[in-house]
Amino acid sequence: MKIKLDENLPLRLAILLKDLGHDAHTLHDESLLGHADREIWEATQKESRFLITQDLDFSDLRQFAPGSHHGILLVRLRAPNRRDIIERVGELFQKENVGEWAGCFVVATERKIRVLKPDK
Repeated sequence: MKIKLDENLPLRLAILLKDLGHDAHTLHDESLLGHADREIWEATQKESRFLITQDLDFSDLRQFAPGSHHGILLVRLRAPNRRDIIERVGELFQKENVGEWAGCFVVATERKIRVLKPDK
């Protein structure tokens, strides 16, 4: 899967995802740190990448409706720290069929995953 990690995620997460066989880019790699969400979103879509973020600005389903993009994983942990984020996202990418998340809006908490799929 082609992935872009938002700047609010640990850089070590990119290494883990690459080790799992994914093509993971970070905003740091692409000199997009500090850029506006709109620019990050446009770069993500231009490259046909799945966005992983904690940024609630990407949670508006009217703007980011399933099927209108290449996919979003919104990570919503109660008390996020680097270790817990890496552990939770790593667990998802090892246990879930993330290939089916293309075009979906996915929200992950410590215990739950909600996958909103495009209307067919």
